[in-house]
Amino acid sequence: MSARTMHEIRARERERAILVGLSRGPGDRPRVQEHLDELAMLTDTAGADIIHRIVQERRSPDPATFIGRGKVDEVSWLVGEHSIRLVVFDDDLSPVQVRNLERSIPCKIVDRSGIILDIFASRARTSESKTQVELAQLQYLLPRLTRQWTHLSKQYGGIGTKGPGETQIETDRRVIRSRITHLGSRLEKIAMERTIRRKGREQLPRVALVGYTNAGKSTLMKWFTDADILVEDRLFATLDSTVRLVELTPAHRILLSDTVGFIRKLPHHLVASFQSTLAEVREADILLHIVDVSHPFAAEHIVVVRETLADIGAGGKPTVMVFNKIDRLENRNIIAALRAQHQPAAFISATRGINMTGLVSSITALLEDTVTTVTLTLNTSHYPLLSQLHDECEILERRYEGEDIIVTVRTTRQEAARLQKELGSRQKSSRPRRRNTKT
Repeated sequence: MSARTMHEIRARERERAILVGLSRGPGDRPRVQEHLDELAMLTDTAGADIIHRIVQERRSPDPATFIGRGKVDEVSWLVGEHSIRLVVFDDDLSPVQVRNLERSIPCKIVDRSGIILDIFASRARTSESKTQVELAQLQYLLPRLTRQWTHLSKQYGGIGTKGPGETQIETDRRVIRSRITHLGSRLEKIAMERTIRRKGREQLPRVALVGYTNAGKSTLMKWFTDADILVEDRLFATLDSTVRLVELTPAHRILLSDTVGFIRKLPHHLVASFQSTLAEVREADILLHIVDVSHPFAAEHIVVVRETLADIGAGGKPTVMVFNKIDRLENRNIIAALRAQHQPAAFISATRGINMTGLVSSITALLEDTVTTVTLTLNTSHYPLLSQLHDECEILERRYEGEDIIVTVRTTRQEAARLQKELGSRQKSSRPRRRNTKT
């Protein structure tokens, strides 16, 4: 079994699919329906048409089949009745659950993570993103190999023997583990190359666009840069990070980056594999958190994005909340409530260019609070620190006065305080010690 099996749901002809969700009580129904709406968009993006939706009422998932034997029989009947080729579950399934479901339902069984991984595989364009997706796919597939070879182990396996089914499983596992190690090494090399490229860029404040998938990040990026960037009303239209130089005002230039959007129940293998891409977010000075304010579950999307940022080590950064798509709002009264709850905030329509000057003002105001200009006096013996300044700050001016080097840099206030503290300790340690003399 290889990662190519993850592409099966992208047949040339669109497949017919059933969506399955689990409700843990009557009050949970609206949330499950909204999750299924999102799953429908994911499945459509992957290349299938939704024929039917099923919601099972259970306090907890069934360990064997997730939805229980009776509901499995119902799904199996619908699959045969409507020529269904794909059943998609909104939650992740265990390998045992998948095996049991495939025994009873005569079609492909895919969970939410499988759909997301398949979309990522179809959208990956660069060598880096393809490597990241393949690594995530293999990590997802590894514990699910057993169901593919049970027919062999049934024929030959037993006490005292090692059947060919088990042998094949172990062979596949070794091959996949070896490939995972190789891909991990390749990503480490890519991460080092990215770090070198980032250091080689003009040292300007870094601003990253983050947000729930399909919130309008790429549209906003295109408005700022007028770059040839794919803008599509589909989930995960953008996977590869894009960095552009943007002049907000004559006095404020930034490096603006756009990268993959977040989504609830994002596979942890995918997050781990995309660490080098998400480094643009971790190393940003300011985040622009884009929210589709017209979405009925916008508040939940904000929580998902904040939790994901915390998971990747980017929580707590200075952030401008950017509420996009205000032209789609039926009730404009919610803007006042959101403005009181989130500061700093901007309310825009990136597609129609509404209130973009307000957004620029919010960014520049935060830049003034976050980024500062500081002048440092270094001794000629402080060349390691001077090299560090070139790597991590924007050098505005450098001049020599005797044995001193006067350097004016632009950096974050936090970094400026650290540099001044380090310089002070170096100067203190380099002072000659006084000798005690007896009279």
